[in-house]
Amino acid sequence: MASAALRDELDCSICLITYTDPVMLRCGHNFCRLCIGRVLDTQDGAGVYSCPECREEHQERPALMRCVALCKLMENILLTPPTPTESGICCTYCVDSAVPAVRSCLHCEASLCDKHLRAHSKSPEHVLSEPSTSLEKRKCSVHKKMLEYYCTEDAACICVSCYMIGEHKGHTMESLDEASEKKKENLRNVLQKLMTKREETEERVRSVEERRRKAQEKAAGEAERVTVLFTDIRRRLDDLEKRVLSEISRKEKEESLSLSALIQQLEIKKDELSRKMRHIEELCNMADPLTVLQEPDTADLCDPEEGGGDEDTGGHDRQLHDVDDLDVTVISDTFRTLCDIISGIRNYGEGPADILLDINTANNYLLISDDLKTATRTREEQNRPETAVRFQYCYQVMSSRRFSSGRHYWDVESSRSGEWRVGMCYPSIGRRGDQSHIGYNNKSWSMRWCNNQYSVIHDSNKFQLPDKITSNRFRICLDYEAGRLSFYELCDPIRHLHTFTATFTEPLYAALGVGKGSIKILGGWGGSNWKKPS
Repeated sequence: MASAALRDELDCSICLITYTDPVMLRCGHNFCRLCIGRVLDTQDGAGVYSCPECREEHQERPALMRCVALCKLMENILLTPPTPTESGICCTYCVDSAVPAVRSCLHCEASLCDKHLRAHSKSPEHVLSEPSTSLEKRKCSVHKKMLEYYCTEDAACICVSCYMIGEHKGHTMESLDEASEKKKENLRNVLQKLMTKREETEERVRSVEERRRKAQEKAAGEAERVTVLFTDIRRRLDDLEKRVLSEISRKEKEESLSLSALIQQLEIKKDELSRKMRHIEELCNMADPLTVLQEPDTADLCDPEEGGGDEDTGGHDRQLHDVDDLDVTVISDTFRTLCDIISGIRNYGEGPADILLDINTANNYLLISDDLKTATRTREEQNRPETAVRFQYCYQVMSSRRFSSGRHYWDVESSRSGEWRVGMCYPSIGRRGDQSHIGYNNKSWSMRWCNNQYSVIHDSNKFQLPDKITSNRFRICLDYEAGRLSFYELCDPIRHLHTFTATFTEPLYAALGVGKGSIKILGGWGGSNWKKPS
C-alpha cells in the first residue's frame, strides 16, 4: 500500500498524470517540463512569475532544473511490478472484511488469503497462481488446464495437453517465466528507445521555442527599424516643405519690392509726361504766333532721358528676370531619395525573393559558398568545366535570377579590404577579355572599390564617388520600366550614391566581381515577375 501511495506522489499537480521529464523550481515543487513551461508562458505578459503550488513569486522567469533523482526513482517504480499485497485483489471467502489475497486457485476460480489457503484442497487439479481477477484467462480454453508454456512458433500461451497431444505438438516451447523475461527485455529496450526519442523531441521543442523567440525579436527589431525610417522620412518631408515654402515666400517678397519700386518710378514719369502734354496743348491753343515761336524748341519738351528711361525700365525687367528660380535640384534629389526608399519599403513588404549565384557562370578562381550567396577570391583553381557562359578572364559571377520588369533591390556586404565590384549586366555580356568586366562595356553597370576609392562605371566611363563612405554594406535598386539603376550606402539613414538611367533592352542579372576578398549577398526583394534564366 505504501508503494501505491508513492506512485500517487509521482503525479504532476498540473496534468494529474505521471511526471514526464520532471523539473523543479527554486521553491522545491516539481512539475512536468512542458506543463510548467506552458504555465510560465501564460505569465510572460504579467511580468511576475509564480509557482502553481505555493504561489511564490519571481520577478524573472525561473530556471527549470531537471530532477535526476526523481527521474530515476520514477523509472524504478514504474518498471517494478506490484507485489501481491499491492495487487488490490481480495480473498473471495472473506466476506466480512477485505483481506488481501495471496494466491488464486485456477480450478476453483477463487482468490485466497493466508487463512483460507491453509484450508484449501491440495489435490493436483487445484492449481494455484498469483492473485488475479481474470482467472479464466489463465486456463486453456480447450483443455481447461493451467497455461504453463509459450509456443514461440505461434506466439501463444498453451497448457501441457496442447504441448503433448494438441495442435502445438512438436513446436518449440518455452516456460512462461522465460518467455516473459525475454519479452520484458524487449519492452525495456523499446522503452529506452522511446525515452531517447522523447528527450530528442523535448530538445527539438526547446530549439523551436528558441527559434520562435528569435523570430519575435527579429520582428520587433524590423518594426522598430521601419518606425525609425518612416519617422525620418516624415521629418525630411516636413523640412523640405518648410524650405520650399520659405523659398517661395522669399522670392515673392523680392519680386514684390522690385515691382513696387518700378511702379513708383513709372508713376513719376507718367506725371511728368502729363505735365508736358498739358503745356504743349496750351501752346497749340495760343493765337499769338510770337508767343508760340518764343517758346523753346519742341524737341526740348521731350524728355532728354527718355531713352534712358526705357533702359531703366528694361533694367528693372532684367532685374526681375535675373532673380534666381527655386533651387529645384536639391528638392528633386531629396524627393528621388525618398521615393526610392519608399519604393524599397513597398517591395520589401511584397516579400523576399532570394538572389542566388549561378555557379555555371563563376570564374574558376572564385569560390562560391554552399548557400550560393558568397563569392570569395581564391588562388586554388576550382576545376569547373569550361562553358560558353563561364567568365574565363574576369573573376566574376552572375545571379541565377533575371529581372525583366518591375522594381527590385538587393543588398550586399563586402570585405573591409580588397578589390571588388557589384552591379547588373545583360546576359549577352562577353565572357572573355577586358571587355567582359562589368561596367567596362555598354551591357553592364557597376560600382567599384579599388585603391581606396569608390567609383561607378558604365561603358568604361568612370565617375568617382565621395570619399566619406564608411559602411561596407550597399543596396542596388532596379526600376526596370523607369530605366533606373541606383546604388545606396546602407548607413543610418540610408544614403543615395548614384543613379544610372538607361532604356533597358534585355533582361538584367545581378553580377559580382572579386579581385581580392569576398562579397556576400544579404538578401533581395522584388515587386513582380521573377524569372529563371532560359
